[in-house]
Amino acid sequence: MADFSDRVERVSISGIREVFEAASEDAINLGLGQPDFPTPTHARQAAVDAIEAGDADGYTGNKGIESLREAICEKHARDGGPDFDPDEIIATAGGSEALHVAIEAHVDAGEEVLHPDPGFVSYQALTHIAGGEPVGLPLREDLTLDPATVEERITEDTAAFVVNSPANPTGAVQSPDDMREFARIADEHDVLCISDEMYEQIIFEGEHRSPAEFAETDNVVVVNGCSKAYSMTGWRLGWVAASERRTERMLRVHQYAQACASAPAQYAAQAALRGPQDAVAEMTAAFEERRDVLLDGLESMGLDVPTPQGAFYAMPKVPEGWVDEVIDRGVVVVPGDAFGDHGAGYARISYAASLDDIETALDAMEEATRAVQ
Repeated sequence: MADFSDRVERVSISGIREVFEAASEDAINLGLGQPDFPTPTHARQAAVDAIEAGDADGYTGNKGIESLREAICEKHARDGGPDFDPDEIIATAGGSEALHVAIEAHVDAGEEVLHPDPGFVSYQALTHIAGGEPVGLPLREDLTLDPATVEERITEDTAAFVVNSPANPTGAVQSPDDMREFARIADEHDVLCISDEMYEQIIFEGEHRSPAEFAETDNVVVVNGCSKAYSMTGWRLGWVAASERRTERMLRVHQYAQACASAPAQYAAQAALRGPQDAVAEMTAAFEERRDVLLDGLESMGLDVPTPQGAFYAMPKVPEGWVDEVIDRGVVVVPGDAFGDHGAGYARISYAASLDDIETALDAMEEATRAVQ
C-alpha cells in the first residue's frame, strides 16, 4: 500500500491558514505577514527589462546570477553586517526555501533543532520534514530569546538552534550582547546557529546585529530576503549566506529541490538591493506609526502587550475566548498557540495593514474585550 512518510504525517497545515478559512471574505485581515505597499517601481521595471531582453528565459546558475549575489554582499556590507563573498550566497525561492535548505543540509534524523516558542511556524515543520526533533524554547517576558535558555537546552543530540530578530510573531529585537552570546554558544558547543534576519531592516528601537559578525567559526548560517523590506513577498526571492563549505552542502539540496530561484525575481531583487532605499525607510516609518496606534488602542483596553521594536507584529496577552470574539466581529487575528505551546494566552496581530483598517479593527477588539471580561 502506498502510504505516507512519518515526517509528513507529523506536519499539519498552518494554524494561520485555519484562521483565514474561518473568517468571512470581507474581514479585515490582521493575520497576514505581508506589507500592503507596492514593490518599488525600479525593482518591477528591472524584471520587465530582463524579460523583454530575453535574460529571464532560461535557468540561471544554481546559486543565482552572479550580479545578484554581488548585490547581496554589498547590502550586507552597507548595513554593517558580516562580510560575505558571492560564492558564499545562494539565491532561494524566498526565505522559506532558505530555511529549508539550511535545516535539511545540517540536521540528521533524530537530531534536535532548538527554536523560539512562540516562533515562526516553519521552524518546527521544516525540522520534522528533515526528520529532526524540534524543541521549542520559552521566551523572556519581553519576548526575546535568552541565550542562557539556549545553552541550558543543548544536548549531544542538538544539531542547530534558530535565532530570529526582529522576530515573527513577536516583533522582538535581540540586543547586540545577545547576538554576541549566540555566536559564542555556536562556537563553543560546535552547533549551528541559523540566524533568520528577514525583518532586519524594519526596526524602530535598538539595532540589528548578526551573530555572523561575532562568530569565530563558520557555525552561523544567515537567512534573509527581499520579501518584507521591499514588499516583495510574491516574488519569492531570499538567500542563505554561509561559509563556502556550508553553502556547497546547502546547494546540494537547493539544486535538486529548486534548481534556481526565479530569473525575473532575481533581476528585480538585484535592482531593489542596489537602487534607491527610500521605500524601505518610508515603509518602516509607516509601520512604526501603525504600531503606535495599535499599542495605544490595546493598552487602553487593559491588555498587556510587550512593545515590539521591529517587524510588523504585536503579541498581546489576551483573555480566553478573545481571538474567537474578534474573528466573529470580522477581524482576522491569529491565536498565539499557532506559533508554539508557549504562545497560548497570546494573539498575534499584524499591523501591515492601513491605519483605517487598524482603527476599525480596534473598535471590534474593544467590543471583544468587553465580551470576555
